[in-house]
Amino acid sequence: MKRILLMIFRNILLVPYAWCKLCYHAAHTEKYTDEEQYALLKYITLRANRGGNVKIASFGVENLPKENGFMFFPNHQGLYDVLAIIEACPRPFAVVAKKEIGNIQFLKQVFACMKAYMLDREDVRQAMQVIIHVTEEVKKGRNYLIFAEGTRSKNGNHPGEFKGGSFKSATKAKCPIVPVALIDSFKPFDTNTISPVTVQVHFLEPMYYEEYKDMKTTEIAAEVKKRIEAVISQYAK
Repeated sequence: MKRILLMIFRNILLVPYAWCKLCYHAAHTEKYTDEEQYALLKYITLRANRGGNVKIASFGVENLPKENGFMFFPNHQGLYDVLAIIEACPRPFAVVAKKEIGNIQFLKQVFACMKAYMLDREDVRQAMQVIIHVTEEVKKGRNYLIFAEGTRSKNGNHPGEFKGGSFKSATKAKCPIVPVALIDSFKPFDTNTISPVTVQVHFLEPMYYEEYKDMKTTEIAAEVKKRIEAVISQYAK
């Protein structure tokens, strides 16, 4: 909470303009391309990070597939995760997030601009519809992010179990799977401090369909987690 207040205070002259613009973009998504929406989100995120003493160190951008229509699978540390990846990633993407965070102000508008899907984990039919929609959109060239843990880890840089069901859209779309290792992403919003912090975002080499086509989704989940943990163990302090 302290860091959020610092972000606002240091951008006090920008906040009214940026908030109104974000809300307008969120309410009129049909007027803007994905690239235009993403440019706005990156601008706001950059200013917020600078004001909040947050530095993003990105690695492996060259690993992103040359063509759109891929899916990110990061470890999940907290509410800040998506914002870290927005600054680090040069390519627009959307998100599949649990409905519980869909009404948090600011994140609500960010997700609206992304045309994100809010997943109701208690409604199997709704969850299946989300999988179908994401599959179709990835095939058409949109990029998506899913947190395979389902909920944020409470152990900092130690990921929880990656759930096989999270990979169904990727396997149905036969798209590249891009593991993303987040390090210290829990610190900006989930620790009660405003001390400078560096969040690391590592885009790992993608798993292409030919590599995982004969694997079960549970096996894919275990392999993605294994690759992310290897990077975290190497770079986390």
